[in-house]
Amino acid sequence: MKILILNGPNLNLLGKREPKIYGSLTFEAYFKSLEKKFATIELHYFQSNIEGEIINKLHEVGFNFDGVVLNAGAYTHTSVAIGDAIKGIETPVIEVHISNVHSREDFRHISFIAPNVKGVIAGFGLKSYDLAIQSFL
Repeated sequence: MKILILNGPNLNLLGKREPKIYGSLTFEAYFKSLEKKFATIELHYFQSNIEGEIINKLHEVGFNFDGVVLNAGAYTHTSVAIGDAIKGIETPVIEVHISNVHSREDFRHISFIAPNVKGVIAGFGLKSYDLAIQSFL
């Protein structure tokens, strides 16, 4: 089984950015723990702050991976193009968020991605990724 974890803008700052919301662990450190926990799964990781690179990565893996765990960050609330890219691929996608976006600013309550994904997981901290991976098993 091959699963891609795809992170969008500002998630490269995990561990530094707003630790009260996002925690103090870097994603790279967390990813290593996921690789150990899910040793039988071929996990891949990609992060970009650029919308087009996220779309290109979805196109690249969207017909030969078993799943994508996507945290599109703020693009969740603005990107019709990422939503369309998900609609155009065969690989199922789970939308994840570290924080509970529904308890935050009103603009975060809208997702242009959610209508095109298998499911949405939000508010469980980094464990949201773990739960998303488990959903593919």
